Amino acid sequence: MSSGTINKVILIGNLGRDPEIRTMQNGKEMASFSIATSESWTDKSSGIRSEKTEWHNIVVFSEGLVKVVKDFVRKGSKVYIEGSLRTRKYTDQNGSERYTTEVLLQNFSGILTLLDSRNSAPSSDYKPNEYKQNETEQKNQYESFDREIKEELIDDEIPF
Repeated sequence: MSSGTINKVILIGNLGRDPEIRTMQNGKEMASFSIATSESWTDKSSGIRSEKTEWHNIVVFSEGLVKVVKDFVRKGSKVYIEGSLRTRKYTDQNGSERYTTEVLLQNFSGILTLLDSRNSAPSSDYKPNEYKQNETEQKNQYESFDREIKEELIDDEIPF
């Protein structure tokens, strides 16, 4: 690695709600959803068991992975995610600047693996090799998504 930096996130978690599929201005689809990861421990002195859950926003641009998300991923699905971390700024309905951090899955740097046995077999019409795209298309898709999200935010909710 020439730059000496790494931006890689690996998560295993469960979806809290069904994924959202959007069509961008360029006609391509993207998917977004949140997954929960939890850790639990027992306090040694009191013996009380505790648990902490973190929610992670996931954005998928890879056409092949979007197809998998559309066809197989639902609320409660357990997934393995590999992607990169991205923080972006947007303006909410009240004109306040806000930030959101997301795990970004693109063709060459993103992996999505379904860990539920009920979802593990793709449908017969799914052909992953049909959904490859080059890095320039991905960059344009990402930039288009950023512009589109800024234009679409009309309330103060985070869009994912």
